[in-house]
Amino acid sequence: MASNYAVQSSFRSEKQVPHGSPSSSSSYVRSVGGHGHFSVRASSKIPASRRPVTPNSRLHSDNDESETGRVRVAVRLRPRTADDLIADADFADCVELQPELKRLKLRKNNWNSESYRFDEVFTESASQRRVYEVVAKPVVESVLNGYNGTVMAYGQTGTGKTYTVGRLGKDDASERGIMVRALEHILFHGSVLDSVEVSYLQLYLESIQDLLAPEKSNITIVEDPKTGEVALPGATIIQIRNLEHFLQLLEIGEGNRHAANTKLNTESSRSHAILTVYIRRSPHGKDKDGNLSKEKDTDGIPIVLKSKLLIVDLAGSERLDKSGSEGHLLEEAKFINRSLSSLGKCINALAQKSPHIPFRDSKLTRILCDSFGGSARTSLIVTIGPSSRYHAETTSTIMFGQRAMKIVNMIKLKEEFDYESLCRKLENQVDHLTAEIDKQQKLRDDDKAQMERMLRETQNSFLEKEEILVTRSEFLEKENTRLELEMKNVLTELNHQKDYSALMCDEVARLDSKKVLADTIQMYEKKIGELAKQLEDEQTRCESAEQQLEVIKKRLSDHQMSIQTEISTYQQALADTTQLYEKKRAELTKQHEDNQKSIQMEGQKEIDILRLKFQEMNQLHGTTISDLQYLTTQYEDLVSEKAKLGEELNDVRQKLLVEQKQRKVTENEMVNLKKIIAENDNNDEDMKSYMKENIGKGSAFGNPLSVSKSNQSKEQCCGPRAAIAKICEEVGFGKILGLLSSEDSDVQIQAVKLVANLAAEDINQAKIVEEGGLDALLRLLQSSQNTTIIRVASGAIANLAMNELNQGLIMSKRGAQLLANIGVKTDDPQTLRMVAGALANLCGNENLHVMLKEDGGIQALLQMLKLGNSDVIAQVARGIANFAKCESRGILKGYKKGRSLLMEYGVLSWLISNKTNISSSTQRHLELCLCHLAQNEDNAQDFVSSGGLKELIRISSESSREDIRNLAKKTLRMNPAFRAEMHTELL
Repeated sequence: MASNYAVQSSFRSEKQVPHGSPSSSSSYVRSVGGHGHFSVRASSKIPASRRPVTPNSRLHSDNDESETGRVRVAVRLRPRTADDLIADADFADCVELQPELKRLKLRKNNWNSESYRFDEVFTESASQRRVYEVVAKPVVESVLNGYNGTVMAYGQTGTGKTYTVGRLGKDDASERGIMVRALEHILFHGSVLDSVEVSYLQLYLESIQDLLAPEKSNITIVEDPKTGEVALPGATIIQIRNLEHFLQLLEIGEGNRHAANTKLNTESSRSHAILTVYIRRSPHGKDKDGNLSKEKDTDGIPIVLKSKLLIVDLAGSERLDKSGSEGHLLEEAKFINRSLSSLGKCINALAQKSPHIPFRDSKLTRILCDSFGGSARTSLIVTIGPSSRYHAETTSTIMFGQRAMKIVNMIKLKEEFDYESLCRKLENQVDHLTAEIDKQQKLRDDDKAQMERMLRETQNSFLEKEEILVTRSEFLEKENTRLELEMKNVLTELNHQKDYSALMCDEVARLDSKKVLADTIQMYEKKIGELAKQLEDEQTRCESAEQQLEVIKKRLSDHQMSIQTEISTYQQALADTTQLYEKKRAELTKQHEDNQKSIQMEGQKEIDILRLKFQEMNQLHGTTISDLQYLTTQYEDLVSEKAKLGEELNDVRQKLLVEQKQRKVTENEMVNLKKIIAENDNNDEDMKSYMKENIGKGSAFGNPLSVSKSNQSKEQCCGPRAAIAKICEEVGFGKILGLLSSEDSDVQIQAVKLVANLAAEDINQAKIVEEGGLDALLRLLQSSQNTTIIRVASGAIANLAMNELNQGLIMSKRGAQLLANIGVKTDDPQTLRMVAGALANLCGNENLHVMLKEDGGIQALLQMLKLGNSDVIAQVARGIANFAKCESRGILKGYKKGRSLLMEYGVLSWLISNKTNISSSTQRHLELCLCHLAQNEDNAQDFVSSGGLKELIRISSESSREDIRNLAKKTLRMNPAFRAEMHTELL
């Protein structure tokens, strides 16, 4: 069977085209067969500009097979419960499974049965893993490939839908339901996915609420006028990190989901739960080198696959006579059955190929419009029970599945152009180019600054060298001048010496003969040679200094020329670099402007679309104004009608005065009524037992009793009802209620008995309240001293208190305070039973708890336990169970906190001490009360210290009811203080 559901895909990205479109609309057409196989049909090529841009248009397959995309339906049989084993001990199951033939037989009786075929048939021993692999795994794999998918559970309440779909399996992974296994499968392929996001909603009383954000309620459904797709923009969407994160979110959602205790299921889901998984991934192809790359359109736009998976846990259909739903539970059941009926109509219309499908009759069908007859791959699992008591419900469920199998969906690949990714890429490129421009500009500025610094350093070095050379040149010139001056002095001295020598020569000649003259001449010649040698050395030094000066001047000129050449080179390089940077900057600026223009064009298109929507809103505003004017006119008409009604009210008051005068005449007629009532005295005890049964059968919330009774009760009450109907027909409601204020006590007793019996019927309660019967009964409780009148009046109020509207009226008129006062004053067991039944019904309305405490109703209810009467104890047990159930619901939803009010009155110790020697129904209420009190974590310390935890553990294993055992196990598992205490005891 798994192969029938498996999707065998090559992950290719060819698109489907609508049926009947020209063959040139795309290069390939891909269709999905009945077993998930793909077929490829070649067609002629067209230019890339003809590619369809809208990815959400409905596609039709060219495959003519009748099972193309058909809804797959599997059926799962729930094992027998303890109640089934007790109630159906003498009867065979109404269902016979033939899993090898994928058939089941539904027995009408012992000799007649009908056979039905499904895509898969699961026995009661089928594992959660097998159910997932056959029903949900093919859909999940299809979603991973880019298609929408839906997995939905349908069936009667209590047949295991939530177990199949939403089971968390925190303690035992093998019990995990479809939701957890589907996310585990998806996250296993997380490496190829761009993102995985979830939203978790519930449809409660035809209002869409967010289970992950309870403050979000009445979320609107928005439909795309172009594609027809449905969206919920107000829902909280969270990206999933891992499986543990998803389990935490799922646990939060389950805690916020509405559930209640009914006769069919202790934790009956009262809303439709819808888990939506949004998957986004990019299709990958292979380039020339064999590497993975993102596929792109011929225009270069990337492609993205956007698919979603819907996992729907529908609330169970139920019959009121079997579920016992009353009051608020009755309203919930009406909305549940109404939405399921709308879904059935849509399924029937699709199966019959009707031209009109009523998807707009319900929000549920609007959300599921793509799942049935749309473009999603859908698998449906219907759950049934084996009991013959629910043969009609089982038949209805099976026929729903058979009709769903006839529906054929046109499966479409959810492929879109990834404009967001392209926009982000272009923005990143613009940012990169801008950063590159800034970087190049910074480098250019740095190079310019460096060159300017080098130029300044070179100029400074040149000036320093020039200054040194000038200084040295000045020094050499001074030294040359000094040497020239010395040379002149030496020449002068030499000339002087020559003159002196000539003079001496003359003297020598004159004194030639003398030896002294010869020595003197020799000495002077020697001195003259030394001076000539010194003169030559000075000339040599002067020539060397002149040569050095010439060399220095030449070096200085060469250095100046080299510096000028280097400066001109640097200036040329700086000009070239500046020109290159300016050219690069111009190119980048132009590319940036082109990108900005393309983005502005896309933005302009979005603005045009928004402008059209704004014009539509203006038209809608005009229509609204005209409607407002129309309503204003109607209001004025209503004001005028109100004035007329005021005049009519005055006339009625006058008539009332006339009727008061006729009251005495009516009292005389009461004598005749006494004779009629006397004839029915033999049936009085039957009436009392009937009233007792009505008072004792309130639901877990104290809501009104079901209008359907057993055949035996109807036969027992046939006589009294006929008599009461005869009296009402002959006398009328108004006159009977008027006799409650009679001065004759016998008349009052008979009248209040009639009113009590009338109040036991739901059809009479509204008329009794409208005629002032409730006010009259409360006056009797306040003023009468007759025990019988007080007892019967309390019973009548108990009957009226089974209706939620009447409960508010009773509390607003201080009825609870009167009942509490009677409970404290009287010791009569029958009276206390009636009073306790009325207060127990009021305890089932969580909006009245504060008023009940203030009026002393809770305290009076608990004080009645001192009497020890079993009937009174049964009513008190029902009342505190109702009170605890409402408190636990408030705690779980988060709008109530703190220690339970019942704990302050010592209820826990009484529950523990009275766990035995009581009736089974009373024990059931006590066990439920313990379980609900334990759900409040602020009560955990009291449970541990008083032994309540041990009692809760005993209930989880020894209770006679399986639903109570499961509730106790769940409470122990979810409370961390209990888990820690049990772990300590084990150690």
